[in-house]
Amino acid sequence: MSPKQQRGEATVEQVLDAALGVYAASGEPGLTVSAVTKASGVSPGSLYHHFGSIDGLVTALTLRWLSRLLDRLSGALQRTRTARTGIRAVVRAYLDFLREHPDAARLVHSATADRYGMEHAPQIRAAQEARLSPIAGWIQARTAAGELAPLPGPLLESLLLGPVIGVARRWLSVGDVDLDEAARTLPDRIWRSVRP
Repeated sequence: MSPKQQRGEATVEQVLDAALGVYAASGEPGLTVSAVTKASGVSPGSLYHHFGSIDGLVTALTLRWLSRLLDRLSGALQRTRTARTGIRAVVRAYLDFLREHPDAARLVHSATADRYGMEHAPQIRAAQEARLSPIAGWIQARTAAGELAPLPGPLLESLLLGPVIGVARRWLSVGDVDLDEAARTLPDRIWRSVRP
């Protein structure tokens, strides 16, 4: 990689880090070109060069953290030996991600991220394929082995992650969910819905 490319990548990382800080402090309405350039120390021209617009920046920031969440879930699954322990590992990994990165999790679960996801689902799926394939492969292998109910992959994925995403949204928005209790309770409840 050339020095120019390295500087470009460093600038992108600097802007993304600053943008998350602005989002944490001011929410989505505070994510403006002025606020992000002030926090990051880069020029507006550099922001537009790398992201095209503030919407492009928000999209890049959301996809960055979605990638990190998916990497965490995939890594948790790969270290398990059974469907049941895999479910437990995914629930714990997801909830740990929330605790460790609440601002990023709030962005990933935001209405803006939902809107973008609905409008660009095929592109997001294609861009995240490297991260999603190990999860889909794990589900397929466990289904083929008879450890999970013989349901279509997307339905199993929804049953596995839907309750965790619901808890995440509730914790992020209302704050009345005990994540330790969720980590103890959800895996067995999810297991009952997907076991053969």
